[in-house]
Amino acid sequence: MPWFLLLIAGLFEIGWAIGLKYTDGFTRPLPTVLTVASMVASVVLLGLALKYLPVGTAYAVWTGIGTVGTAILGMVLFGDPATALRLACIGLIVAGILGLKLVS
Repeated sequence: MPWFLLLIAGLFEIGWAIGLKYTDGFTRPLPTVLTVASMVASVVLLGLALKYLPVGTAYAVWTGIGTVGTAILGMVLFGDPATALRLACIGLIVAGILGLKLVS
């Protein structure tokens, strides 16, 4: 269950990171409220997962999920570059996340 909570926390991490783009500098009320709600949900779920997981592992996985998801959605939604080197680096982050899961 703590790994599931961590996964959901990571998805909310992606949500608020992408949501920041849509807030337009916190001038748009609905995207701002949704972004702040995602921030709170992400941190609360991370905190719950930390009751059972080592802090270094959980934090690295949480930020890794957020980083990978945000980078991919940035490419899809905002036209961020999708170069081979960039995709390879994202693959290394995924490998690190899986490695941390396997050794925990």
